[in-house]
Amino acid sequence: MSRVTVKPEMLLWACKRSGLSIEGLISRFPKLKLWKSGEMSPTLKQLESFAKATYTPIGFLFMQEPPVEKVPIPDFRTVAGEKSQQPSPDLLDTIYICQQRQEWYRDYMRVSGEKPMQFVGSATTDNNVEEFAAQIRRALGFDIEERRKMSTWTALAVEIKEVSSKNN
Repeated sequence: MSRVTVKPEMLLWACKRSGLSIEGLISRFPKLKLWKSGEMSPTLKQLESFAKATYTPIGFLFMQEPPVEKVPIPDFRTVAGEKSQQPSPDLLDTIYICQQRQEWYRDYMRVSGEKPMQFVGSATTDNNVEEFAAQIRRALGFDIEERRKMSTWTALAVEIKEVSSKNN
C-alpha cells in the first residue's frame, strides 16, 4: 500500500475550510490524528475519501500552502453586521456553476446569432433595483409567475430564447 505525502497543515486547512468538526472527521478517518501529526501518511484512496468528505479538490491537498479562495464576484455578505470572512465550499461551487451557466448561455446566444438585449450594461448604481428588474422582466416578456413554472435552468434558457426571437 503506497502512501502519499501531504503536509499536516493542508489537512487542517481542509478540515477548517469544510466547516466540519475535527472530531467528526476523526470518527470517519480514525488515522487522521496520525496524519495531522505527521506520524503516518494516508494512502491515495484514503486521501481521495478525505478530500471528498471535506469538499476539497484533491490537488489542493498537495499544495505547499493553502490557496486564498476569494468570492469571484462583489462580496456583500455579512453576519451580525460584520463582513463574512471565508466563503464556504458550497458558496464557491454555486457561484462557479452559475458563472459556467452564464458563459454557456452567452455562447449559445452568440452562436444562434442573437443580438444583445438593450438593457445589458445599461444599469447604474442610481437605478432603483426593483424598477430595473421589472424593466428587464418586461423586455424579456417573462414575469415572476412565468419564471416559477420553469423547472430547470435549461427550460428557462429555451423560453428566453423564444421570447428573444419574437422581440427581434
